Amino acid sequence: MTAPIEEYGYISDLRTGALISRKGSVDWLCLPRFDSESVFGALVGTESHGRWLLAPSSGEERTEGSVDVARRYRPSTFILETRWRTGSGEVLVTEFMPIGGSGSTLVRRIQGLEGCVLMRQELQLRFGYGKILPWVHRIHDDDGEALLAVAGPQAVMLRAEVLPRAASDYSHVGTFTVEAGQTIDLQLHAFSSHEVPPAVVDVDLALQTTGTYWRKWSSNYVSQGNYDEEVQRSLLVLRALTHERTGGIVAAPTTSLPEQFGGQRNWDYRYCWLRDAALTLEAMMTHGFQQEALYWRNWLLRAVAGDPRDLQIMYGIGGERELPERVLGHLPGYEGSGPVRIGNRAVYQYQGDVVGEVMVALAKLRERGVHEDHFSWPLQRNMLWFVENNLERMDHGIWEMRGEQRFFTHSRVMMWAAMDCGVKAVQKHGLDGPATRWSEIREQLRAEVMEQGFNTEINSFTQTYGDTEVDASLLVLPQVGFLAYDDEKMLGTVSRLEHDLLDESGLLVRYRTEACPDGLAPGEYPFLACSFWLVEQYARSGRVPEAETLMDRLIGCSSDLGLLSEEYDTTGNRMAGNYPQAFSHLTLIRAADALNGATLGAGAKGPGESHESGGPSDLPS
Repeated sequence: MTAPIEEYGYISDLRTGALISRKGSVDWLCLPRFDSESVFGALVGTESHGRWLLAPSSGEERTEGSVDVARRYRPSTFILETRWRTGSGEVLVTEFMPIGGSGSTLVRRIQGLEGCVLMRQELQLRFGYGKILPWVHRIHDDDGEALLAVAGPQAVMLRAEVLPRAASDYSHVGTFTVEAGQTIDLQLHAFSSHEVPPAVVDVDLALQTTGTYWRKWSSNYVSQGNYDEEVQRSLLVLRALTHERTGGIVAAPTTSLPEQFGGQRNWDYRYCWLRDAALTLEAMMTHGFQQEALYWRNWLLRAVAGDPRDLQIMYGIGGERELPERVLGHLPGYEGSGPVRIGNRAVYQYQGDVVGEVMVALAKLRERGVHEDHFSWPLQRNMLWFVENNLERMDHGIWEMRGEQRFFTHSRVMMWAAMDCGVKAVQKHGLDGPATRWSEIREQLRAEVMEQGFNTEINSFTQTYGDTEVDASLLVLPQVGFLAYDDEKMLGTVSRLEHDLLDESGLLVRYRTEACPDGLAPGEYPFLACSFWLVEQYARSGRVPEAETLMDRLIGCSSDLGLLSEEYDTTGNRMAGNYPQAFSHLTLIRAADALNGATLGAGAKGPGESHESGGPSDLPS
């Protein structure tokens, strides 16, 4: 049985990522990329769909009242440490994916700390999202004995001095003892089946270089005062969702974790949404990670190159355009919440806001002194042409509603923001473009939104033109400068959002699914990004105490490792939706920035320090 979402740790090598449960089971790993087929798919199925368990044997008697498991990331890294305490002793399991190798490797190191602990290993490799049983056999080479699994073009090899010996029901099971002072390494390598198997990894060296990479990267973060730990971890998550070689940023490393348990709101998030990625690089730029922003801009140039009429809202990690959605009927879904989908039909949607988010992010990059090259500004002009030629077109909105198209107020404002960026690029930075025409379109859109997107009877902007329903995305209006945070119309909108969309726990849902047809059965949990937007709104409009209260509530929704999902079930006190979720983490960063600006101002602290990795004694006990 899969674990609660919040009980999963995440590790990444900037190509793919693995989810490891608190019980020591790797239940999700796609190879060789985030969006490849899984080799461990138990997260959205059962153990028979692939997993790799490593934990004290169930026969180990726990001492009464002791802590069975404590875990943490080594400071400023994605090296996961889990300490297991049993009745007979204590072990430390260190898990990570080395950065910079020729392929992906998952390393699990077991160190004996006290006494003697009997460990159990269960390896069930299933390729093709749990549907393909690979041929598994033992081999011997210069590096010793290994288990090799092959099916078609894909191969996986487990190297260890304690290989599981028993093969039963298509799984490999074994036990071994770990004594105090002893170290045992297990390495799972992925490679193409036509290639020579990779050599054994020097774990000591890989651990050192991987830790150094993460610490060096995160050392660019400058302390802001409050929420430093949460912001730094969120920045690390955003980096860990970035593909090292292409620069593409995935929305999450998982597919089909339900937005509503037992419902059908299950989507594949292992792709690169222009919106999410643009907001991610904006958050990174704000905290000194300009190189990542440039890298993503290069990905963007490659992905959207061509006829501007072909612009999509999302692409594959390498810029792929075809992401057809299909259902994997053999997988029951997380806790039975089907269907499990791969691909995403939203790729074919028109969402009017996307160009605005991209233009705002690139404008901020420009404001930081980065010059446009021979390709980047013409690309932006093409995107503005796309906006101009879709002015009369209804869309599906930021939430990718699968119902009828409408004029969404948020989308129209983001089209205004796109034109605003174009005008300023010409006027402030001397770039070429029809600024007069863009300015006329900008003012036309502003007048339209004020007339049709604001309902005087309810004193609020509305989700769509001529409606009375509201939408949490309206909190973005002041973020892009459409109006001030404390503008009377904005304050009226906030009041309406609080009345209509706050749940009993004080968190915000995106919109009322029962009143806003979106093509699916109504019902979902509060969307964490929306509540972080509300924190920002409170902080920037003088409601600081309320902002701090809500911020603390939201941080309380994170896992013990500081990871956030997409939504939160406030009744069951558990996470929901894909995990870890870039959108949640980037809005946490914005909220923290707003609160620090409101409470600390010029008194914010100076640059933060990079941290050295701690030893076993630093773990919680």
